[in-house]
Amino acid sequence: MTTEHAQQSQEHIGQTRRRFLAAAGGAVGATAAAVSLGPAGSAAAAPAAGRRVAVLGGGVSGLSAAHELAERGYAVTVYEYYDRLGGKARSMDVPGTGSGGRRPLPGEHGFRFFPGFYRNLPDTMRRIPFPGNAGGVHDNLRGGTEALFARNSGRPDLHFPLRRATTLPAPGDITPSWLRDQILSVLDLGTRLPAHEAAYFADRLLVHLTSCDARREDQWEKVSWWDFIRAGEMSTEYQTLLGIGQTRNLVATRAEIASTRTVGRVIIEALLLWGLLGRGMDGDADVDRVLNAPTSEAWIDPWETHLRSLGVEFVLGTQVREVLYAQGRVTGVRVSDRDGGRERTVTADHYLSAMPVEHARATWGAALRAADRQLGRCDALRTDWMTGVMFYLRTPTPVVHGHINCLDSPWSVTGIGQAQFWDVRDFSRDYGDGEARDCLSVIVSEWDKPGILYGRTARECTKDEIVAELWAQLKDGLNDSGKTTLRDEDRIGWFMDPAVTGLGGPDPQNREQLLIHPTGTLYNRPTAGTAVPNFFLAGDYVRTDVDLATMEGANESARRAVNALLEADDSDTERCRVRELYRPPEMEPLKRVDELRHKLGLPNTFDLG
Repeated sequence: MTTEHAQQSQEHIGQTRRRFLAAAGGAVGATAAAVSLGPAGSAAAAPAAGRRVAVLGGGVSGLSAAHELAERGYAVTVYEYYDRLGGKARSMDVPGTGSGGRRPLPGEHGFRFFPGFYRNLPDTMRRIPFPGNAGGVHDNLRGGTEALFARNSGRPDLHFPLRRATTLPAPGDITPSWLRDQILSVLDLGTRLPAHEAAYFADRLLVHLTSCDARREDQWEKVSWWDFIRAGEMSTEYQTLLGIGQTRNLVATRAEIASTRTVGRVIIEALLLWGLLGRGMDGDADVDRVLNAPTSEAWIDPWETHLRSLGVEFVLGTQVREVLYAQGRVTGVRVSDRDGGRERTVTADHYLSAMPVEHARATWGAALRAADRQLGRCDALRTDWMTGVMFYLRTPTPVVHGHINCLDSPWSVTGIGQAQFWDVRDFSRDYGDGEARDCLSVIVSEWDKPGILYGRTARECTKDEIVAELWAQLKDGLNDSGKTTLRDEDRIGWFMDPAVTGLGGPDPQNREQLLIHPTGTLYNRPTAGTAVPNFFLAGDYVRTDVDLATMEGANESARRAVNALLEADDSDTERCRVRELYRPPEMEPLKRVDELRHKLGLPNTFDLG
């Protein structure tokens, strides 16, 4: 493999990897007995009175909606911009890198992460047959055992075990004082925070844990995480670990603007606290899970195969131009080929928009927006860049059995060694030209701060400069304390999503951005059902219980959209089950007290300022 080939930025169009398709096509029937395939545990029902649904977008939300609809007998057609399904989750072949019977090197927008608190998406994954897996593609998930919080300047790295507790607290044992002790013990063992700062942070978590829903929506949604934990008054270490490290590095939102409701409820509570305590999880899942192969191989391609077997049709390479509205209903959708050619109007009985918000809202005309004002409020929703680079290495370099968080990197760098989780005997035998033996997938979450090599932001750098800068920041975090984890001579190529264009020029663009969660975001998020009786919304920007922009949110929104469609259709078909985030029963009495205090205009019991 040449570095030049690995650096090509054009979308690879042609033959795609489907090594399992022949096997999967024959295995669907054999595997179906072990997989729940829909309402009443059956395969697709008979067509529902000719009801046709146009799903706009073939990412996680669009495929989730198509799955639920097809199982309920609807005739579904999915219109997708790219030539492969999966949206930001899809894998992309690195052009010109496969030889000697090997598959091309796998490239992706960024690594996939399936926290243990995901429960809606794992349910769907169990219903996607995969040859040899009783639990469908869900059985392709593998658990990471620890996270590495890498520090530079000689500061000790933090290895954080991610196995959930083997001895769980009994019902009723979780009290505010018990929780406070647990939080303090973790901070004491894993950080060098001053005692008074650790104590203050633990107290702030108690405030959020015991806040009622109304206070979270009315008060904490309007307060930034930075202000909630008073990061501005604390040490640099406190700001880095508990402010930036929990927001920018994980969800591409700055702590100074990130909603406390979102950060506290999802990242701190669902992901870390209840995850490590084994509460509200996907069965016996641990906190951190990844796939055992490139995403399309392990998940998206089998999904496409299964949906086709249920009668779903796919129209790829298609751009949605406008959702047409007249006389109180959507009457059709104007689409074209991706390059703008062959424009036409497609029609259906129902229309489900499942595109990312920055693309979906561009298709809503004035008449449609006037029919439902929540569509206009979507203009206030914000997105930002969170894009990865995949490094292909000559030597296996797993670093840690889980994710890496370079806490001191100016570009908020996170990553994971992929090949250690993939079920291949030898990476070099399956991918590329036999030279690459590992894949280190790294994400840049901060594109607007100067780097350490060129003193420029990521948006201001060329792709080559981003790669050099990113590699330098990785080494700065990992090659310290007398060890050399990454060596320049091991790096033989890289890949960045071709959706990122114009880098180093006056107008850099990224077609695949991420919804972020500044304060007040909740108030502008739409519901899955709209005031237009045959128009529905799915995507991680739609209001869901999980709240955070995630694949779980995309899947949950699709379930809510399908349920709204079934209601509009007056269908007696079983509704999609929506699993909400875990609510510890021990906290409910304290939340009821807080509900009364909130109504009286009083602060939370634990809120001492």
